[in-house]
Amino acid sequence: MRHNDRALIERLLKSPLEAVLEEACAIRQARGPARMTYSRKVFIPLTRLCTDVCHYCTFATTPSRLHSAFMSEDEVLAVARAGVAAGCKEALFTLGDAPERRYSAAREWLAVRGFDRTIDYVRHCAALVLKETGLLPHINAGLLEEADYAMLRTVAASCGLMLESASDRLCKAGGPHYGSPDKVPAVRVASLEAAGRARVPMTSGVLIGIGETPWERIDALLMLRRIHAAHGHLQEVIVQNFCPKLGTKMANAPEATESDFLRVIAAARIIMPDEVSVQAPPNLNGERLIELIDAGIDDWGGISPVTFDHVNPEAPWPEIAMLEEVCAKAGRPLVERLTIYPRFVATSDTTWVDDKLRPAILRLSDAEGLARDSLWSPGIRDHMPASPQRPLGRIIPGPTSSTLHRILDRASAGNELTVDDIVALFSTRGAQALAVVETADALRRQAKGDDVTYVVNRNINYTNICTHSCSFCAFSKTSSKAGFRDKPYNLDLDEIADRAREAAAKGATEVCLQGGIHPSYTGATYRSIVRAVKDACPDLHVHAFSPLEIAQGARTLGVPLMDYLRMLKDEGLGSLPGTAAEILHDDIRAQICPDKLTTAEWLGVLRNAHTVGIPTTSTIMYGHIERPEHWAHHLLALRQLQEETGGITEFVPLPLIHMEAPFFRRGQSRKGPTWREALMMHAVARIVLFGQIDSIQCSWVKLGADGAAAVLAAGANDLGGVLMDESISRAAGASHGQEIGVHELRAAAASAGRPLRQRTTLYAMCDRDDGEQVRTLAHFQS
Repeated sequence: MRHNDRALIERLLKSPLEAVLEEACAIRQARGPARMTYSRKVFIPLTRLCTDVCHYCTFATTPSRLHSAFMSEDEVLAVARAGVAAGCKEALFTLGDAPERRYSAAREWLAVRGFDRTIDYVRHCAALVLKETGLLPHINAGLLEEADYAMLRTVAASCGLMLESASDRLCKAGGPHYGSPDKVPAVRVASLEAAGRARVPMTSGVLIGIGETPWERIDALLMLRRIHAAHGHLQEVIVQNFCPKLGTKMANAPEATESDFLRVIAAARIIMPDEVSVQAPPNLNGERLIELIDAGIDDWGGISPVTFDHVNPEAPWPEIAMLEEVCAKAGRPLVERLTIYPRFVATSDTTWVDDKLRPAILRLSDAEGLARDSLWSPGIRDHMPASPQRPLGRIIPGPTSSTLHRILDRASAGNELTVDDIVALFSTRGAQALAVVETADALRRQAKGDDVTYVVNRNINYTNICTHSCSFCAFSKTSSKAGFRDKPYNLDLDEIADRAREAAAKGATEVCLQGGIHPSYTGATYRSIVRAVKDACPDLHVHAFSPLEIAQGARTLGVPLMDYLRMLKDEGLGSLPGTAAEILHDDIRAQICPDKLTTAEWLGVLRNAHTVGIPTTSTIMYGHIERPEHWAHHLLALRQLQEETGGITEFVPLPLIHMEAPFFRRGQSRKGPTWREALMMHAVARIVLFGQIDSIQCSWVKLGADGAAAVLAAGANDLGGVLMDESISRAAGASHGQEIGVHELRAAAASAGRPLRQRTTLYAMCDRDDGEQVRTLAHFQS
């Protein structure tokens, strides 16, 4: 043993317990957002036969006590489907070690069904559950070789193998592992290292109270640290307390004392690196949950609303609602995770997640790599989890941190935040997230008052033919990445002019003109579109052309951007929509829109537009492959541009509509943002952009009227346009309509306790509510 390890063990064992707990808590507090995680799972006890005879175990049994050596496929799927119905996302396969080595009944059952080994049947059942239910398998199958782990990578998001102890002494006669060859520490270490070489995210841990000494407990934790240092694959370490069970050889053995148990938990947090979570089972410690939190844990493990703990059947799972209360009072809201931890989900390569498994993980994950918090996705009418009165849904009161309040105070004073500050705001949950939302709402009132505004407008998407191949776009109809709802079209100038006249006749003050990057369009084409609209309707505001279209127009004419923008302004262009921004971070743009403008080029178009006196909006398209740090960079880029030019009129968050998006259909993106993420995007944007961009708009096309109303309580002040005639979201699969009546917008504002007022494109208030003229109009046909 290394001298440093020996000294650490001495310190952890001899220091006062209070000092060790305090050190562990300080480490835990500093390692990430204030939260406690858990995985909502079902137990699938595939077989209770085992080659080992651990003296404390009631899970393993004999063939004569079972109706079948293994669960059938139908039995496995029945449990998994019950889990899906209860909102579970993990299928935990629990079984004994290689029972075919000991029992002929196991060998015969497998052979009849064409399997040589238990692990082969495990893989088969895991693949079945993944395909039929979408649950992510986590496999605890005992000792495995590297080839076995490699085989499981395509069907299991993670695996587990408890080290339990690093003491050979416990395997000798009279010890709890005597007669259990798979519990020899060296072979368990070898299996954990094999998992590391196979690049499988792993759970491991120690079992406390089975006869090991205090020194051996810490030594086992150091062994896990060395294994992780070599491979980086441990996602969590469980510190599990032994509980005597009737009918076992250790039924009368003493348990570890509470102080000893808490000391080992704290030691685990001190010993393991920050990226490894420390977990303790809540069902074995229902009377001391707060003490476990205070000892430094950050995770509760898997909790099942469907199946009991087959390894500890005498200990029922705590109610998740009760656990939420405990965690909230401790200032660490309970958050659901997946069986695979966020840091493994965040990677875009195949280091930790096989390409065959990635689509299933992305379907269940949020932007942080945690579990989605509801069934809601943008563009879906159902499952709205919030209201203006409860924008985050049910929140349990709890303390908020001084660090959070310092960030909010700096922003409220108009100061620019850092990337880390903004990521911290996006990461808040529970009472802390509510503090962010309430701050955003207060800043909205300070910047814009209580009026909820809207504009009467019409969208004219003049072509859906596009030379670009953005991986999120279902609007383009010219590549294999196209969507499926509409056929290619290209409106002529007369049709564009007619639509503008129709809009003006029905009360519109604006037309918004955007389309695909048509291969035959030049800068002259865009000039002729503006001229056609202004000749037909001189008083109609022309809000037209994404920065990408502007760049294409200037390039095709061979003129500088600023000169081309002046040409368009002379024709009557009033403002630019700040679309095609997607995510203003080139790492993400390289993946989702590699042939579009770079971040600097997009910002450059807006900077030039502002210089020549053309105001613009600004947007973000979020909820796909990006993470909160990319949102932070995006918001800061907009704030810094606005400080320089002052030309941005509003910020419009645009959540991904995933249903027909090509990269979602290929299994390469998430299902749009979660509700919490959509709400927090508006709230955090209000906070970050405060003092620079005053108007935050919510998209009823993406969120629906009810969603837009809820967002009005989180910093938004504007509901966008009435006569949308919107094609892009509809092509992507949105079920919300193409237009909305003023009565619906008024109802949305009223539900938030706010008045509705009509504005112009540039936020001048209209003298009368022209929108009343169009409350019952049918939507325009494309």
